[in-house]
Amino acid sequence: MNKRVLLIAATTGYQVREFAGAAQALGVDLVLATDRCHILENPWGDQAAPIRFQDPEPWLDALAARGPFDGILAVGDRPAWIAAQAAERLGLRFHPAEAARSAGNKLLARERFRSSGLHVPEFRRIAQTEAALELPAPVQFPCVLKPLESSASRGVIRANNSGEFRAAASRIRRMLEGDLLVEDYIPGREFALEGVVTSGKLQTLALFDKPDPLEGPYFEETIYVTPSLEPEGVQRQIRETAQSAVSALGLTNGPVHAEMRVNDRGVWMLEAAARPIGGLCARVLRFSEPYDILEQVLLLHALGEDVSNGRLLPGAHGVMMIPIPRAGVYRGVSGVEDARRVPGVEDVVITAKEGQEMFPLPEASAYLGFLFSRGVSADRVVEGLRAAHRRLEFTLSSTLPVVK
Repeated sequence: MNKRVLLIAATTGYQVREFAGAAQALGVDLVLATDRCHILENPWGDQAAPIRFQDPEPWLDALAARGPFDGILAVGDRPAWIAAQAAERLGLRFHPAEAARSAGNKLLARERFRSSGLHVPEFRRIAQTEAALELPAPVQFPCVLKPLESSASRGVIRANNSGEFRAAASRIRRMLEGDLLVEDYIPGREFALEGVVTSGKLQTLALFDKPDPLEGPYFEETIYVTPSLEPEGVQRQIRETAQSAVSALGLTNGPVHAEMRVNDRGVWMLEAAARPIGGLCARVLRFSEPYDILEQVLLLHALGEDVSNGRLLPGAHGVMMIPIPRAGVYRGVSGVEDARRVPGVEDVVITAKEGQEMFPLPEASAYLGFLFSRGVSADRVVEGLRAAHRRLEFTLSSTLPVVK
């Protein structure tokens, strides 16, 4: 009988399909649980189990009835927290629920990092209404305002003075509810680490450089490239600090996607999320045998198998999350075939749909698409991604104002 893995995901989107393909290749039965209407019977034909992400507790027994399961995984921060609760109920290996909750909440993570002696900027929690109307004291400029629970830099804004502070708070309030975290701006170069944790020990699968500066006022991530070009001493410091962050949060078994900044004072953790890298970005990682893609590694790890021999294929690997230049309705793109002909470019994937309204950061919650490139060096890969991006021309029509 095939092993069975429960996957909790916010939508039946790109990464869910990657997991489905990986499971089929491994001979694993994948059972999906997602936030959808429980009244309609199998509306998408995928036999997914319904679960309410805002109130998962009443649905956990129904998930258990779909079992037994041999492993559990999640796509997204809130699904990771729900997977952790389900794992405790079902007796499966995963991160503890409290650790997953702390990892997905910027304030709780900051508090745990500080208690463990990691580099942490000065920070405080404030109400949105307070921030929009009156500057709380003391605030050190420049500072960064961010929602307590968000991802992909959505709602994250740098403020250099009191006017920008109030404007940023008002702008975040229009898109997201809840209190804000205000912290001192951390200068430095930014990196991302992809790994898995086994019995509390972090195994690094990839360390990404982010070659584009992320200095604000918004923090739009574009290019990830691995292996890192940083000296081995800096890379070792990043890995060690990421391990300390994992321990501080109490993460024990499962995927981890960590973000950090490095400056002359050391490594500053931004987050250590209890989930894998999101969207189609995971396609940038290709492994030597016996694995192929990240989702296979994660499925086998969830089943308790040793994946410590997981190694990336030789060479450099890069992805560009195609930024949205301005707000508008997506009407199409030209130059895709020209972009594919750039040396080293492996694929151009446009995920925007015609008629879809697109917003740049800080409101953005999606990308126009993804570019993938491989080459002999990280420099070549980055050059290829930039060249391919220059060949793309997106048509975004202005949205008409609503007349009342």
